Parts: sequence; C-alpha cells; structure tokens
Amino acid sequence: MVIPINQLIIAPFAILCRKFNMKPLKNIQILEFAGLGPAPFAAMILADMGANVTRVSRLPIDGTASKPVIAVGTFLNRGRKEVFLDLKSAKGAAKARALAKKADVLIEGYRPGKMESLGLGPQELMALNHRLVYGRMTGWGQTGPMAHLAGHDINFLGLSGILNTLGEKDRPPVPPLNLIGDFGGGGMYLAFGIASALLRARETGCGAIVDTAMIQGVTHLASFVHGQRAQGRWQDERQNNLIDGGAPFYRCYETSDNRYMAVGALEPVFFGNLLAVLELTKQFLPYQNNRAIWPEMIKAFECRFAEHSFKRWVKLFENVDACVTPVLNFDEASRHPQMVDCYEQRDGVMQPSSTPKLLSPIVDK
Repeated sequence: MVIPINQLIIAPFAILCRKFNMKPLKNIQILEFAGLGPAPFAAMILADMGANVTRVSRLPIDGTASKPVIAVGTFLNRGRKEVFLDLKSAKGAAKARALAKKADVLIEGYRPGKMESLGLGPQELMALNHRLVYGRMTGWGQTGPMAHLAGHDINFLGLSGILNTLGEKDRPPVPPLNLIGDFGGGGMYLAFGIASALLRARETGCGAIVDTAMIQGVTHLASFVHGQRAQGRWQDERQNNLIDGGAPFYRCYETSDNRYMAVGALEPVFFGNLLAVLELTKQFLPYQNNRAIWPEMIKAFECRFAEHSFKRWVKLFENVDACVTPVLNFDEASRHPQMVDCYEQRDGVMQPSSTPKLLSPIVDK
C-alpha cells in the first residue's frame, strides 16, 4: 500500500494533536484565598482553562463548615474545591502554609499587609516553595498614599481619568457597571500575569510575585485614549470625540417604541451603508468627518430612527455591513443566534461560557 506523502507528514502531528482536548492548565494547583470581584474572576478564568483551584474560605460564625459557601449561581466561584480555615489560629495558618507548599499558584485579594500579618506573605511562602507564583490583587497597589484605603470600580475609574470620559455632556459621568476596574483592569490582568509567571517558573524553576492593582490596570486599558490625547486628537469634554458618543456614527439612537439601536459606522464603507439604509446618502455622505455638520447629522439620524419600531430597524439592518446592532437586554442576548456559543448550562443554570476557545488544528472527519 502506498501512503501519500502528505499523510506521512500529517500523521505524527495528528497523533500529537489528539492530546489537544486536555485543557492547558491541567494539573496546575491553585490556592485561592476567598475574596470578592477581581481575584475570584481571575481564579475562574484559570479554572476554566483546567487548573485545579482550591478556595480557602473563612469558617462560618458558628465554627462549622457544613454548608457550602460556593453557591450555584455565583458564577465567579465555579470550578472550585473549598476548605474552611481559621487563618488567625496557629492551626489554620499552618494548614494554609502546607497547602501553599504544594501549590503552583496562590491568589489573594486582601489589603496590603494582611497576608503578611497572618504569616502568609510572599516572603514566608516562597521560602517554602520556590516555584510558587504569588498573585496579589489590590485596588490602589501595595504602595502609595492611598494603598491602605478601600475602593471600588467607580473610584479607580474616577481617579484614573476614565470616568470623566463616560456619559453625556452636562450630565454626571456614568459608571460602566464594574466591568472596567474589577474585571478588565483587575481580574484579567491578574490571570494574564499568573499565566506569564507560570511559563517563566517552568523555564527557570523560580516563582514570582504578580503584583496587580486595579488603578494600574484601568490606566493601561486606556492606552488608546492616552495615545489619542498625545496626538491632540482627544478633548476632555464628553461627547466631543469620535468614540464617546460625539460622532453621529458612533452612538445609540432611540426607535419609535423606545428601544435603541447601536451605531458604530466609523469606517467610510460602513458609514456609506448606514446612510443607504437611512436614505440619507445625498445629505451626508461627503461630510462624515466634518465636525461642523455633526449636530445636524445627529438630529437627522434621531428623526429617522424615531420613524420606525425597534423590530423594523433590526430587520432593515439585518445582514447589512454597517456596524449597526440592536441594544438587547440579557435575556434577549442569550437567545440571539450569534450569542449561542457565549452561554452554556452549568449546574442547571445558564451562564457565560469560558473563553477563549483553544481549538485543535486537526479536524476529525
């Protein structure tokens, strides 16, 4: 039997790739100290990639651990085992040190100095486990005049300058839920830092302290805006810029039944397609970037979108390459055909699925 040369080349690769279904962080042991928001989110991301996460939770007030703290529906806590320890007791702290000695990663989100006061700081634990990746999550950082203070997403956005860019002019800034500080600037950076440190630990045998602060994360997330400012292409007044609702072709418009359509037709080809559906090509096609025309264009768009219902506009823009989408609520979003892969059933509850997907280059026939 003659085997084609391409099969001879692909065969070993295919055998190797059959192991691809193994999640990339399988056998990585993570010790997570229970907290809120960004640290659990980072642990969830790593658990979704196959890491074995053990959460250290406080004992309930009555001193028993009969009821699980990790409840169905608290999606950030999925994929965990759980142990209950009194970290202020010598016995509990000793147990935590024993767990850290066997771990690849530790995650904590306490205020600066808290873990050190428990005898569980990075110096103590990394002396026991040189390969330990010690992930720290704070709001303001480990140092600085505000390091000891509490803060929430809105505070980090406020101090960083980001909150000043969000919302309508002549109105108070609008916080974007807690997506930017807690999760974008916090948990995502912590997970990325931990994954990076794990790679280095594999190469060198040495762990690292992953020092993550939400104030630093949100500032880094705003690199594009800072770049625009450096080029003189960003004004501090809200709704006076290309992507903050100032441009007619990058904002939301109300329909006749009080729903909204999201318009993001930045590029000329999409702007042209938008105008074609709105039947406003002759009036505005040459003037996309003429800021003097923007107020008039906004009014015209508002009037046109107000002529039809939400359902009608969704139909009109269906399959039109104009960067126009409906503004859906969560229930509607979960049922949209494009969103099917974004959700999954876990423990009988629909919730966002893990991402990104790691796909094998070999497709079984």
